[in-house]
Amino acid sequence: MGSGARTCAVRGGTGSPAGVAGRGRAALRAVVAVLVAAVAIGLTPSAAGAAPRNPSDAELGTAQQARADAAERVGEISAQLARARADAEALHQAALIALQDYEDKQAAYDAARATADAATAAAVQAAADLQEGRDDVASFARASYMQGSTAPGITALLSAAGPAELIERAALLEAAGTNRTEVVAELTVLQVQAATTEQAAQQATEQAAAVQQQAADLLADAQTQEVEARRQADALDAREDGLQAELQQAQQVLQGLEGARSAAQEAAARQSAAPAPQRTPTRPAPAPAPAPAPAPVPSTPTPERPSGGTAGAPSASAAETAIAAARSQLGVPYSWGGGGSSGPSNGIPPDSQLFGFDCSGLTQYAYARAGIAIGGTSRDQWWLNRDKQVATADLQPGDLLFWGGTRSDYMSITHVALYIGGGQVIEAPDRGKHVTVAPARTSSSTYFGAVRPSAR
Repeated sequence: MGSGARTCAVRGGTGSPAGVAGRGRAALRAVVAVLVAAVAIGLTPSAAGAAPRNPSDAELGTAQQARADAAERVGEISAQLARARADAEALHQAALIALQDYEDKQAAYDAARATADAATAAAVQAAADLQEGRDDVASFARASYMQGSTAPGITALLSAAGPAELIERAALLEAAGTNRTEVVAELTVLQVQAATTEQAAQQATEQAAAVQQQAADLLADAQTQEVEARRQADALDAREDGLQAELQQAQQVLQGLEGARSAAQEAAARQSAAPAPQRTPTRPAPAPAPAPAPAPVPSTPTPERPSGGTAGAPSASAAETAIAAARSQLGVPYSWGGGGSSGPSNGIPPDSQLFGFDCSGLTQYAYARAGIAIGGTSRDQWWLNRDKQVATADLQPGDLLFWGGTRSDYMSITHVALYIGGGQVIEAPDRGKHVTVAPARTSSSTYFGAVRPSAR
């Protein structure tokens, strides 16, 4: 939560797996027809009570060869399937990382949008203040015009009734003159502020739009990778199921022929026995040879294990609340990008119609019920609690366990689960599955480490 995943092409030449498969399936169909005929003959009732038909050595040999051919195909293709499945899984992990990149960028967009909204509000207020200042200046100009002078104070002084009134009016006009000067100066400041805030609002809006576009691009990339990973995984599963079904059919055909031979031999033994024959024990049909095990996928280097912990003692009440909240969601479907602090939700396409949780959505919800904010993505949940790491030997219920790629790079984290004690976790595992209790898997090569959000 990369590109470059590939499927292994299988050509249909004479010596290719596809060519062998064609010959094997033809042989298998022939053997199936023989078996059907043998069973029909063996089960057809007759007045004379005819003995069961004994398949020929050639029929048995053909069935054995068909089973061997099917097992060989399974062995040949299994290695190819294992490599292709590893590629599909790598693509899925890259999609999980890309999804977290999107979620981080979406959070950055939300912050940028809030900044832009605040800047816009400031610009609107500055524009209102500027208009008010302009109105004050306009009122002064209008009053001056109506009095016939831009200096109405002279008229006021000349019309004074006496020295006392003259002195009083002079003081008032001096104060009024000072105020007019301040109004003009304030208007200049308001004009500068309005221009500055308008420019800031425009820049913040443009930045938010750019971040939003980046988030959209990351989401599209994550969705493309996840859809392709699912397509490859589904195709591989179908192919493997087909091979296994073919092998199983070949085994059933061989067992049927061997059973028919045993029945025929038993009937013949009974007919040739003494008048009071003892029942000859039925020889059990030989067990089918097991299919060759799939070739092992080359293991990746084991990442560095957590060397110790720095977390203090857990808050028992917070851990219990988080675990209880997670348990209350058992059976809820996994939904890619779904869920959060408020509970399950529809995911992100291709899971937009699936109501549930992804791994970090479940743990975020569990700790939100305990009143602790741990972040929205698995790598955020590690990073925000990185000073509360826990050694594997010291795990306590309520700790968060993480899995990823490179132990030295928390950005490679792709999965998180809630430890409940006894070597078990509650997790939202992957698509097609549900929130469940599972082994903790701390010995896995992809185990990254653990933190304790409830530490005091």
